[in-house]
Amino acid sequence: MLTSYIRAVKAESLKLKRSPVWLAFFALPMISAFFGTMNFKMNIGILKSEWYSLWSQHTLFLCYLFMPALIGTYCSYLWRLEHTRHNWNSFLTAPLPISSLYLGKLTQAVRVTILGNLWIFFLFFVCGKAAGIQSPFPKEAPEWFLCGTVGAVVVCCVQLLLSLVIRSFAVPIGIALAGGILGLYMTNHDYGMDYPYSIYCLGMRANNPNMEISISTLLVNSAGYIIIFAALSVFYLRRHEISAN
Repeated sequence: MLTSYIRAVKAESLKLKRSPVWLAFFALPMISAFFGTMNFKMNIGILKSEWYSLWSQHTLFLCYLFMPALIGTYCSYLWRLEHTRHNWNSFLTAPLPISSLYLGKLTQAVRVTILGNLWIFFLFFVCGKAAGIQSPFPKEAPEWFLCGTVGAVVVCCVQLLLSLVIRSFAVPIGIALAGGILGLYMTNHDYGMDYPYSIYCLGMRANNPNMEISISTLLVNSAGYIIIFAALSVFYLRRHEISAN
């Protein structure tokens, strides 16, 4: 099983080696960081919590709009070869377990998302120093990163299923964008932990770094969503495997 998984991961890595989607993962957080920092500087008389105020500006649009859409874009790209080149028979009859084939794609989606999160925090640190913040870097930042990463895996699982079932490249991305926007509504009405697109935002403390959340609830709900959507994806693939054979 481990050998099959490693082979699947390597195969997906080769497919995506020169993917243009990587550029979006680096460009959009830069745009969000630039405008967030400018807004922080222009309202520094009101935003007096330094790092925490800057974080609220950096994540205002990033976590609810850009990142869900970016994850949706990458997940659509992961299934693009199978959808556009009618490569399903080759994919489903590969000498690897279906679960390994799926985990190969999920691993790539999670890997890029983690790199995207690291980039977000790096930009946050650089922009804070450039804005002249002298106070210590928030001690809560590692928790934001880890909880946000767990939430991002949830979004990856949801989007991989959508991009698997829906053959259009753009429609799952639109659903991700709408899901992120609805996530803001769900969070504001105290249903954030029950909605997959909100968990990432809550973990990152998007737009509210002083927010208190239940880490245990976040982990349990995230694990539930990951298991459900991963199982649905594998089940869907196995049904099509039977058809291919």
